[in-house]
Amino acid sequence: MPTDTKSQDDLYEEAVEQFGSSVERLTRAYEADPERRRDLSQDIHFQLWRSFQRYDARCSLRTWVYRVAHNVAASHVLRERRVLSNLVSLEELELIPDKQQGQFAADQQRNLEQLSLLIQRLKPLDRQVIISYLEGLDAVSTGKITGLSPANVAMKINRIKAILRRFYEGGHHAR
Repeated sequence: MPTDTKSQDDLYEEAVEQFGSSVERLTRAYEADPERRRDLSQDIHFQLWRSFQRYDARCSLRTWVYRVAHNVAASHVLRERRVLSNLVSLEELELIPDKQQGQFAADQQRNLEQLSLLIQRLKPLDRQVIISYLEGLDAVSTGKITGLSPANVAMKINRIKAILRRFYEGGHHAR
């Protein structure tokens, strides 16, 4: 076993205890359909448990969990949506005007739902970056998860934030 002090099961239990809610938020960001979301969550947990056979503590437990979860989620998206062409790059993300007359509803739940819908429309790599940012990971940790340089991560975060800012200031809604 690669780690001297903790078994695969112990590491998995520790990871779920510390990062389980983050993993669940990640699944909601990657999958809108409740049944496919449950499947994705199961896949992530299974792959996470399996991955601890190889865990050697060269990175933090947090980084390891996010890396495995994001990789499984990205694979899920590619597998589930291969035939759908509704994923767009940051440059192509269009903000759709609100169809209803009047002001954009400002309550927190709707804002969170809109944010989730926008994030779901991003390509997997952009989605990984913004979800990592929202979970409080720094650019270096996100870079380790995604394979991007910290500077590239920071640039993507700033671009996504600018898009989201324009979205909310413009009173739009996501499709």
